[in-house]
Amino acid sequence: MSRAMVPSQQKLAEKLTILNDRGRGMLTRIYNIKKMLTNTDSKPAFLSDKNLDSVFKYLHKKFPNIDNHAGALQVINNIKQDVVKSLSLYYFTFVDIMDFKDHVVDLLTTIDACQVHMDVTLNYDLTVNYLNLISTYVSIMILLSRVEDRRVVLSLYSVAYEYLHASCDPSFPRLGQLVIDYDSPLRKLSEEFVPHSRVVVPAIMSLHKIYPKRNLPADQMRATGMLSLLAEPLKIMNVPNTDMVQCEYLSLDSMERWIIFSMMLCHQYLQEAQLWDLWKTALQSGYIIQLCRDEVLHIHSYINTFFESLKGHNMSKRITEVKDLQHQALLSAPGIHRERRKFLRSALKELALIYTDQPGLLGPKGLYIFQALAVARDEIHWLLRHFDNPPSKRHNVKLSQEDFVDRQLPELLFNMEELKSLVRKYNQVVQRYYVQYLAGYDSVLLNQLIQDLNKEPNLAHCPEDESVILSSLYNSIAAVSVKQVEANDMFDFRGIRLDWFRLQAYTSVSRAGLVLRDHSDLGKHLNMIVFHTKMVDYLDELLNEAGDLSIYCFYTQIFEHQFKQCMEFPAQHRYSIVFPIICGHFMNATHELCPEERHSIGTTSVQYAHWFLKEMSDEVNQVITAICEEQCMLNYKLLPKHSAASILQSSNKHKKKQDKKKHVGPEEEKPGVESARKNRENFTRMDKLHMALTELCYAVNYCNVIQVWEHGFVPREFFIQHLETRFNKALVGMMMYNPDTSEIAKPSELLSSVKAIMSVLQGLENYVQIDIARVFNSVLPQQTQATDSFNGEKTITANYTNWYLEVLLRRVTVNIGQIVYSPNRKAFVTVAADNNSKENLYLAAEEYADLTELRALAELIGPYGMRYLGERLMGHVASQVDELKKLVIQNKEVLFNMRTSFDKPDAMRELFRRLGNTKNQVSDVDSVLMRMTIIGILLSYRSLAQEALLDVLEDRIPFLMASVQDLKHFVPNMKDTKVVNEMASAAGLSCDIDPLLISALRSQKNEPRKEYKDTARTSTSSVSSDPEVTNESDYELACLLMVFVAVSIPTLAKKDVSVFKASLEGNLNNCHCLAKAVNQIAGALFTIHGPGDVSDRLQEFLALASSSLLRLGQSQEHDKEFVKNRESVYILLDLIVQESPYLTMDLLESCFPYALLRNAYHTVYKASAVDN
Repeated sequence: MSRAMVPSQQKLAEKLTILNDRGRGMLTRIYNIKKMLTNTDSKPAFLSDKNLDSVFKYLHKKFPNIDNHAGALQVINNIKQDVVKSLSLYYFTFVDIMDFKDHVVDLLTTIDACQVHMDVTLNYDLTVNYLNLISTYVSIMILLSRVEDRRVVLSLYSVAYEYLHASCDPSFPRLGQLVIDYDSPLRKLSEEFVPHSRVVVPAIMSLHKIYPKRNLPADQMRATGMLSLLAEPLKIMNVPNTDMVQCEYLSLDSMERWIIFSMMLCHQYLQEAQLWDLWKTALQSGYIIQLCRDEVLHIHSYINTFFESLKGHNMSKRITEVKDLQHQALLSAPGIHRERRKFLRSALKELALIYTDQPGLLGPKGLYIFQALAVARDEIHWLLRHFDNPPSKRHNVKLSQEDFVDRQLPELLFNMEELKSLVRKYNQVVQRYYVQYLAGYDSVLLNQLIQDLNKEPNLAHCPEDESVILSSLYNSIAAVSVKQVEANDMFDFRGIRLDWFRLQAYTSVSRAGLVLRDHSDLGKHLNMIVFHTKMVDYLDELLNEAGDLSIYCFYTQIFEHQFKQCMEFPAQHRYSIVFPIICGHFMNATHELCPEERHSIGTTSVQYAHWFLKEMSDEVNQVITAICEEQCMLNYKLLPKHSAASILQSSNKHKKKQDKKKHVGPEEEKPGVESARKNRENFTRMDKLHMALTELCYAVNYCNVIQVWEHGFVPREFFIQHLETRFNKALVGMMMYNPDTSEIAKPSELLSSVKAIMSVLQGLENYVQIDIARVFNSVLPQQTQATDSFNGEKTITANYTNWYLEVLLRRVTVNIGQIVYSPNRKAFVTVAADNNSKENLYLAAEEYADLTELRALAELIGPYGMRYLGERLMGHVASQVDELKKLVIQNKEVLFNMRTSFDKPDAMRELFRRLGNTKNQVSDVDSVLMRMTIIGILLSYRSLAQEALLDVLEDRIPFLMASVQDLKHFVPNMKDTKVVNEMASAAGLSCDIDPLLISALRSQKNEPRKEYKDTARTSTSSVSSDPEVTNESDYELACLLMVFVAVSIPTLAKKDVSVFKASLEGNLNNCHCLAKAVNQIAGALFTIHGPGDVSDRLQEFLALASSSLLRLGQSQEHDKEFVKNRESVYILLDLIVQESPYLTMDLLESCFPYALLRNAYHTVYKASAVDN
């Protein structure tokens, strides 16, 4: 005797919940298997082995009745381990699908037996889960039939398994029959669904109350005020008047899939008017339907193929109807959906603005957000699958690309994310509202409905299970309070929702004690309560359910295309941030039954988020670069050198009229003309750039952190990093340094451009919340080093150091008489062009090496950069000193005798003659003077650079500089003096002996220094090697070097280029720089090597030099014309004393008459006046 089926014992709610979740997992797994077997890179290697083609053909032909002992299959025995290991995932996925099918069929049969009544507006959860299960089941079976090589894969595994275990896998026979049965899935499914149609058809019929209202064209949406809070201003605070609240945001895609799949399987019911209307509307809405992710069906062709296979059902009429519907879908659907997207853009923007201004409306009008998200998501899904799957050309319908290429789609996507962010931001506002709603209204009305239920005469008493559930529901919602929200308590209403789901199952079966359709008020109110509980504890999941865009993970090419289109369209720039935000949705597409794809999808999401943010940062930086270029050009026009034209024009006004008539050509525009506007509507390039900058910075500044697969992306940090890199490159690029032609920008012009760029970058703080000082502090200090830390490239410091030392100062030393160091003008001055040079026709040294330019250089590269410049310069000085020591060693005996015979004129004359007689082209005397002059030029440049640095630092950090000066002045002469002098030197203060020079000379013993290239190199080609130098007494060599210089000075009088120019206060051959060279070299050498007797040694030098010069004055008459620049050389002696901190004028007058100096100054100034 069979027992009656007890509905409460069938666990319909629980089974539907579990099978739906499992169905989504199975769908994901079969989707992945299909993709892997389609891709030759991902499928097992042996499946692509040409040697196994005969085996595969045999297995395909004999499937599922495979003779494992056949000779053709013996090859598999050799690779059985690999086959079983590689194909087990595939095989057991098919086994799991077979088990899933069994459970689904069993559940559907049970639902039929219970005669469950389905109505989506009443028992929402039951109906939706039931239809979702059918849709998933059908999708799995269709996908199963589309998997390539499914027969081969299953057969291969079975054969290999039997070879390995000596027995066939027990699941294979049923699995083989399943594959055979579902080769034509719809035919088999339609047979299965004949008994299920009694439940399926009413469920689909219930959609007639929802689907037509949701599937409206854009003009009707506008007319009815859909998604508009302002359509009825007086009701703006009221809750939307609907009795099927959860149906309001039900996916349109899902409904269309339910309708099409169900009516395909129950096609005999299409004669009913309501079902025909649903079928017709769904097939007119589009020609592509989604199975799983980017796996789709060209639905009309698929239906017709199925209908054509039904012999004996007279389906010709239906086939014709479907073809007509397909034609209508191709013609009208793209335009309808295009207009709908236009409507949604404005509707969602309006909602976002209102909710932003009045977040309190998120409570009563919260439903509007989920409606808007659901409709917008459906439209985006429709666009993606139709854009990626164009119709066949045989339909002879020409589709407009404008219907699919939506340039304003980023705005719609952005508004969706804006609404979601508002809900998350004000989630407590929503929670407070709905907690009060549940406790103050829902619980009261539910209690009244329960009491009315008990009073009903037709219902003697409410069944116990239903009564317990209803009481539990009431008690749960009546107990909540606002204090829980204020205390940040966690709400969990999942039990309430599952109880209501169970209650739907109990009350929807035939012969139920409590029939739900007879008490529709109770059912609709409980649906409302479920929605309200979701608004309290299920907000994030609700947002994902209504507005999930993880579908983009499977349409990455379209995703990239839409982003590039967005970046090309300035009006959409501000919405570009939505693309990396959408990457955070990708993980929603994963399922726990397919964990192996989490890593690949997560990696894809992170890579795309990184790429989007990088491209956005590059675009912002390009705009900033363009603005900086414009500002630099405007700033360039304001440079003093451009005032010459205006001054000339002003002077021409005082000339005669006929002279004015000769002036031809348009008048040049003056700076500032670009700011004059006659019409606001005329957009300049700068206006457009600032507009683009505003839009892009809005995007960068939109959100603080974007969460993508356990990674946090900070858009502003991306922007700052790219800004730092570009700013760093721009600084070096603006130098316009060309090593081949030795061209470089003036430091003052570069500084002006840098300040212009910095002012532009400072203005960025008005657009985006960044600390621009951090960018400056990161980039500018790196330019004070030789290489930057970004790419290890040369910096401003390295390039300017190289140019000044290798280009400018080399020309000063090589091209004698052309560039002169002028102490009174504090600059290197070009006095003559180099007619023999083919490299550069003319270099105005004063435009690069005067105090103004060096101040600009000091401001650009700072104390660190100036120190690096000084270290490189002192390295060249050290190499010259090294060569001088070699010359001293070569002439050591003569110099020693001259040191002791300086008061014997005849002996000195003979010794000097021996000193000058060498086999080299250039005598050792000339070589010493030339090298000392080079040292003097380098040290003069060093002192000029130090003075410029001091001026800059005193202006920028006056208080700190005052402390440094005090330390230098008051620290006693002891071991700390070295540290203080180094600090003072780094700050630009002058020291008696340069610490960098001492450091360079000290390190000279350990490291061979690169020689400073000049014409004197030829004179030292046969000089003794370095070991010889190190073997001599350094102190003695230093003393003899001073003797060598002292006795060589008179020979300068014989050179034409030694003439003293009063206007420059210097000699044409820069021999006046010997004053600085003598004092600095003597001070450094005797500090390093001697007992500190610098003063005594310089007095000795003064005695030798003065006696040598006095002998020059006693020359015979025929020699006087030969030494015509004697007075110019006399002045050098005075300059040496003035420059020295160790010598005084009293000492000079004791060994050299002051009258000679006075007459020398008179003579050279008079001669200069005559020349001028």
